[in-house]
Amino acid sequence: MNHILLIEDDGAIVRTLTSFLHDEDFSVRTADGQAAAIALMEASAPDLALVDITLREGSGFAVCAYAKAHDIPVIFLTASGDEYSVVTGLDMGADDYIAKPFRPRELISRIRSVLRRAGKRQNTIKVQDLVIDTEKATVTRGTQPIYLSALEYRLLLVFANNRGRVLSRERLLEEIWDTAGDFVNDNTLTVYIKRLREKLEADPQNPRYIHTVRGMGYQMDGDRR
Repeated sequence: MNHILLIEDDGAIVRTLTSFLHDEDFSVRTADGQAAAIALMEASAPDLALVDITLREGSGFAVCAYAKAHDIPVIFLTASGDEYSVVTGLDMGADDYIAKPFRPRELISRIRSVLRRAGKRQNTIKVQDLVIDTEKATVTRGTQPIYLSALEYRLLLVFANNRGRVLSRERLLEEIWDTAGDFVNDNTLTVYIKRLREKLEADPQNPRYIHTVRGMGYQMDGDRR
């Protein structure tokens, strides 16, 4: 599942577009201004940012500049016929733009096109200060390397590729079953999550990355419940 950050201050557009993106199997976080958008990107980089250029708080151009400085693809939303915004946004490195009012299907097509292009040049997943290099199969926290077993690494990838989603134990078992040539059962999963937390977390008793959602499963980079 790809993770979209929608920066838009029109509540009606946010509700409609969020629902549509969910139906197309995207996860969505939203922000209504520059400060909130940058804070969310600092906490966890999305796969793509949809940026409304005209915001009541701050500047969509500033959000675009921050995103591109951190290798986050950007599609910006602009008023129909606003040539200045189109040119400025593209000059800043935006990957595409679409004018309002837009057809949702056209936006989905543009999102998928940008994600395909970005996937060819991006080999890292960032979650807070964790960096996963999927080409080299390495993990670092800040400048510190973290050494994981094959199954621990696979488990981390499952969490990282489903940021914000609650994953049941059954779903996790399906994802990592026999990855390392070892028998994986429910008890083994508990052990591996414990080991992963011990390696990732500065304080495993108060995890920052992988939270337990009581009665449901686990969630990476989501609010603790």
